[in-house]
Amino acid sequence: MSSILTDIHQRIATITFNRPEKKNAFNRAAWFALRDAISAVRDNDAVSVVVLPGAGKDFSSGVDLSDLTGEPGEKPPFEQMMDELVLLDKPLLAAARGAAIGFGATALFHCDVVYVGESLKMRLPFVNLGLVPEAGCSYTLPRNIGYQQAAELLFTAEWIDAAKAVETGIARRCFSDDELLARTQEKATEMAQWPRNSLRETKRLLMQAHSDTIQRMRELELAAMMRQVGSPENVEAVTAFLEKRAPRFD
Repeated sequence: MSSILTDIHQRIATITFNRPEKKNAFNRAAWFALRDAISAVRDNDAVSVVVLPGAGKDFSSGVDLSDLTGEPGEKPPFEQMMDELVLLDKPLLAAARGAAIGFGATALFHCDVVYVGESLKMRLPFVNLGLVPEAGCSYTLPRNIGYQQAAELLFTAEWIDAAKAVETGIARRCFSDDELLARTQEKATEMAQWPRNSLRETKRLLMQAHSDTIQRMRELELAAMMRQVGSPENVEAVTAFLEKRAPRFD
């Protein structure tokens, strides 16, 4: 079974995260599959708008900690996928419900419009794991919702429900879980009726002022992440999580 499914219908590509048994967590194969799916729809002139949902009850719980394999000297699969995501020059809509953790949360900040289901449980679990933000979200989050709100969410690693996602501006609207995808695709259809090149040029203009900064922040985040991975606080945070106890930081 493919970890990423792509369906194209009436100029709308729906790219579905498809590991529901793992809450749509991403392993090595899934990062590459998403990379290739995004690249394919960007180059496909039959696609005007892209929709991102998750299969089952969740959007994505982020990284699959049971599969962190990589090849020596290889650019991390996550970074390869992100290279494609930031280049996508077509309107991107998210339909997120259930778990939206780690990349399941930071992916939303690269979407042009985000709709959420009432079951949304979103979290940016970086500082609580002794890590730092990823996917350029140290820039995209404050850009989207303002510095103070972004700082509070990142520094506390608090859970964000659907109401708070709409209140802070992370999401545009909340729907019931049952109608979320259909309502998102309705909005995608409304967009897709307009000229394809006009949509693409407008997306490029919206992103023009931000693309260089996002790339720079991704580089800085990756360097900081490498400094933190395996640090004493990271080891303690992960150990405490696995042992189901409160971490003890100095």
